[in-house]
Formats: sequence, structure tokens, C-alpha cells
Amino acid sequence: MTAEGKPAESANSVAVLGAGSWGTTFAKILGDAATAAGTPRSIRIWGRRVEVVDEINTSHRNSEYLKDIILPDSITASTDVREVLAGADLVVVAVPAQSLRPQLREWKDMIAPGAVVVSLMKGLELGTDARMSEVIGQELDLPLARIAVVSGPNLAMEIAREEPTASVVACTDPDTAGWIARTCTAPYFRPYTTADVVGVEIGGIVKNVIALAVGICEGRQMGDNTKASVITRGLAETSRLALALGGDAKTMAGLAGLGDLVATCSSALSRNHTAGRLLGQGLTLDEVGRKMTQTAEGIKSGQAVHELAGKLGVEMPITAAVVAVLAGKLSVDQLGPVLLSRELKPEGDY
Repeated sequence: MTAEGKPAESANSVAVLGAGSWGTTFAKILGDAATAAGTPRSIRIWGRRVEVVDEINTSHRNSEYLKDIILPDSITASTDVREVLAGADLVVVAVPAQSLRPQLREWKDMIAPGAVVVSLMKGLELGTDARMSEVIGQELDLPLARIAVVSGPNLAMEIAREEPTASVVACTDPDTAGWIARTCTAPYFRPYTTADVVGVEIGGIVKNVIALAVGICEGRQMGDNTKASVITRGLAETSRLALALGGDAKTMAGLAGLGDLVATCSSALSRNHTAGRLLGQGLTLDEVGRKMTQTAEGIKSGQAVHELAGKLGVEMPITAAVVAVLAGKLSVDQLGPVLLSRELKPEGDY
């Protein structure tokens, strides 16, 4: 048993709140991890839409998000969040970042005493500039030792296809981080642990905005030199913000920093990269929203990142330019010239 009363090895009963691509994929990881370990485990997914829930229960698929991927038999789904949360010792949250706070207020009294809550979300709350772990702590009155974050190069479809992937579990309590890591260690999914919750979250948040910029460059048919430049300087401004908030520079060079940034900026499976590419091709923000079936968190969180950087006096020119494009104050054609016209300085000046 840990200091928080959790089982010594792994979770027995898991609630996954959110039936999108990453929530469903993480449920699959948890099911496959239990099978590999020979450990019985109940995994229940909460979803809003009856047709998605019914398909998971009857066909062991979530075809809208994961096509023909077969889910483990240990996974069930329900539209009744109270039923899903009942007795769960691990609660995994995978909902859109901007809807998290009001939903947590509804769910607070349904979460079992002593449960650990894990955030899969990569967003910053508009208006408060709060990270998702902070929102969870505030709304559920949980100690930091019972709040964790999972992040890294986590393109859901690749993981659902069981392509080898490493990730990071971040929690201030190493025992809790280790417990979660054991719970989600599958033959194709290898979690590392860290205490740097701030760095892991900031890496996951800002990379979405940088991926929008890279996608815009691709939509404008710019080459690999341009995209590599944006990715590299994007990592620099991500690092500046993380360090200003108390994050660790080593995290930025790891899976939740550089790893997640490269995957999100280079893959056609990335929602933010796709949204940026569509903007670069000339679509309006409304047209992009109608064309995509899932949330591109960078569109929602970009303004919050920009505001937070301003409060802290952190220079983030790529983020500022992307936010200006999203607000209609800068055209996609102006993005490159604006960034290139900045004052010259040594590369190592962070």
C-alpha cells in the first residue's frame, strides 16, 4: 500500500471520462496492461453519445475515432457517469480542456474517496491560465499526491495499433507515479516517471500551438528547413515558459518536451498540425472547425498561453504570431515575414 492507501501493484478498477480517441486508446492500454500482467481489472468509459457507448459495449470498437481497432473485453462503457465512477480507484480524465471545470463540479461527489485522478488533457484554461492538474486540484480538493498527468508523443491511432511508444507519468509523489506507471505498462506502451508536473504539462500545452504554426507552414507549401526552424525555436519558447513556472529544463529535452513536440508537429495524425495546415491552405477558422471531428486544443489554448507569457514577461514570438492569425489580426502569408523580421540575437539567449 502507498501512503495514500492505494494497492501496491496497480489499479483494480478504472474510470475513463471521455470516449474520444485518446481516452479510448488509454483505456485499451490499461486493458492490455492488465492482461499482460495477469491481473483482473475493470475499465469503464464514460461517453456522452449513446451510439459510441453502444458500439463499445456490443462490438468492442469505437469506429468513429479508432476505426477497426478491437478493444479488450475488460472495457465497458456507459452514458451514466455515476455508474462509471462507482468504486474506481483510478479516474482518468480525457475531456476538452475548456469544459473540464464545470464537469468536475458535477462529478466531485461521485469520485471514490482515496481515488487517484490522472489528466490526459493538454490545454490551458482560458481566463484563469490554469493547467489541467491545477483545475483538478481546485475543483476536487485533492492533494498533489493524488493528481497525475500522462503526456509524451501520444498520437492515439499509432498507440491503438500497438506501435511501440514511450510516455511520461508526472506526479509530485513518486509512489503514486510508480503505481500509475505499473497500471499502464503494456507490451507496446512504456511509461517513465517524473515529479515535474509543471514541465510535463507546459510541454504538452505549448506544443499544440507550435504544431499549428508548423501546419500553417506546410499549408503554405514551405519546406522542411522552415518547419525544422519553427519546431526548434518553438522548443526554445516552450522551455522559457516552463522554466519561468518552475519546470525542469531536462523535461523539455525529454519525451514530454521534445518528443511530444516532434510527433505533434510532424504527423498527419496530429489534430493541431492538421488544423494549421488547413488554415495555411486558406480555410477560415470556422471552416476548419466544421471540417474536423475532434478538438484542436491549440486553437482554444493559444490565447491562454499568450496571456500567461505576457504576465510572466516571457517572450514567445511564434505563439504570439499564431494567436494573431487565429484572431484574424495577421494573415497566414504574413506569419513568416513577421517572425523573420525580429531583432537579431545569439541562438542561446533564452
